[in-house]
Amino acid sequence: MPATARFEARINTDVQQLLKRAAILEGRSLSDFVISAALSAAKKTVEKNELIHLSIADQQCFAEALISPPMPNKKMQEALDLSTSLLGE
Repeated sequence: MPATARFEARINTDVQQLLKRAAILEGRSLSDFVISAALSAAKKTVEKNELIHLSIADQQCFAEALISPPMPNKKMQEALDLSTSLLGE
């Protein structure tokens, strides 16, 4: 994939030296190393904040609620009735 965007950052010398050292240890360019590390961190952050992980028991409970939803309680039925009367649905 050809690079089409540019990204610049100001960092202190110690951070730059550490990044260069890590890049050399992996046999990569500094840019490649930084981009790869940033991309990995970004993907983890997005996944952590956008995906919901459920245990097997929670998955089963969720599926059962979708397949056979419980009957609405009195307050829920009142809210549904009000919504229907206001929205005309």
